[in-house]
Amino acid sequence: MSEESNQNTNPPQMQDHQPGRETEMHPKPEYMPKFPGNGRLKDKVAIITGGDSGIGRACAVLFAREGAQVALVYLEETEDATITAEAVKAEGKEALLLRGDVGDKAFCETVVGQVIENFGKLDVLVNNAAEQHMETALEDISEEQMRRTFETNFFGYMFMTQAALPYLREGASIVNTTSITAYRGSPSLMDYASTKGAIVAFTRSLSGSLAKKGIRVNGVAPGPIWTPLIPASFPADKVAQFGANEPLGRPGQPNEVATSHLFLACDESSYMTGQVLHPNGGEIIGG
Repeated sequence: MSEESNQNTNPPQMQDHQPGRETEMHPKPEYMPKFPGNGRLKDKVAIITGGDSGIGRACAVLFAREGAQVALVYLEETEDATITAEAVKAEGKEALLLRGDVGDKAFCETVVGQVIENFGKLDVLVNNAAEQHMETALEDISEEQMRRTFETNFFGYMFMTQAALPYLREGASIVNTTSITAYRGSPSLMDYASTKGAIVAFTRSLSGSLAKKGIRVNGVAPGPIWTPLIPASFPADKVAQFGANEPLGRPGQPNEVATSHLFLACDESSYMTGQVLHPNGGEIIGG
């Protein structure tokens, strides 16, 4: 690999827990917005699952810059979540931290209840929480892992959406984070890729169901993005080459993905529903 290509990748590193911690990554992912806000989400209230780090953190800070109050849902990464909350507050908005497992339907109902109690309404739901576990052979994927991956990555989206729907009104938006793996598969992430394919089908199906209510449902399918999931999922040598084979020659940063979520969350995408955006470094999907 050329010296130029090596400069576009990251040092070898691993974490031994899912979904990973941003505080342990080097270099740190880039999450701060690149441009001034323009009030695209003025006076809106948003829930972001997996909001402590990675794409979720970038969405939280960007949404706050654009005028939204934000509820950050996270599993257990309190240090990461606190850093994100401080970044949201630095944008002049309130961050509500809610710790728990989105795979638990009762927790999702509690999240929405607390958001309504604190902010009085809900305008945007970003389903983003995820986990992934590398296995190269289907027979090596345990039933426990398979269930856990679907509970977090897919059931969590459905549970959170079910809880949110009674409070979403005309003009509201749901944005689901799927993945490039939903379109091209992944031999080492078969259960994860399957959940992401299910999210695409869920997004398209729900969009049709809610269209008459004026609630839009869209998705974002990132390619290789530098988030805590990466060192928490892959061996160090694979992490070091992560994203190097994409046309742009590098992994993407969370702040390069959050802009897609913002576009779909705000009224600039008012004539889009059931669609998926692809910030993936140049890989052609479904062309």
